Amino acid sequence: MTALAAVLWDMDGTLVDTEPLWMAAEGRIAAEHGKVWTEQDGLDLVGSALEVSGEIIRTKLDLPLTSAEIVDRLVTEVAAGLAGGDASWRPGAVELVKALDAEGVPQALVTMSYVPLAKVVADQLPFAAVVTGDAVTHGKPHPEPYETAARMLGVDPAACVAVEDSSTGATSANAAGCHVLAVPNMVAVPQAAQRTHRTTLAGMTPDDLRALLA
Repeated sequence: MTALAAVLWDMDGTLVDTEPLWMAAEGRIAAEHGKVWTEQDGLDLVGSALEVSGEIIRTKLDLPLTSAEIVDRLVTEVAAGLAGGDASWRPGAVELVKALDAEGVPQALVTMSYVPLAKVVADQLPFAAVVTGDAVTHGKPHPEPYETAARMLGVDPAACVAVEDSSTGATSANAAGCHVLAVPNMVAVPQAAQRTHRTTLAGMTPDDLRALLA
């Protein structure tokens, strides 16, 4: 069995169910300007870099705001929701993080959310490294976020399992050389090489992740 060098975790929709918070914040911005933001509009942005999402929202709704202003507003609202306990942990996620930590497996958080949001989650879990969307030049689906996390941990991406819930994130991790454990939440994740699908993390163990690299 191949040694598991590290596990790299997406955050939104994978560790914690924040997607409803993002979509609600997007909807409020649209409503304040007399525009309509549909559920599908929100789903289309799942996993995207925030600056990309901000520009899409600005353009699609023809808003009198910059993309940076839109992102700032979204981050503020979602961070408040996280801090207020308005998002729940995904089934089995925290248990698997803690089991990996108990076995000494390094772990990193790799999220396109910005520091104020990532910190709320990272402060509660034993991550050895954190990569956020405001710390990389190219966001997901570019491989940079996962390459950065592996480099910070001093490991080969090919010996890592990345846990993702979106096609955008899975593409990023695969491009970096990781094996992806895809656990879809609100959007589908296509089948691909070096990608394993599960419906839930509940009951999964560190050995289950090691088996993915066999």
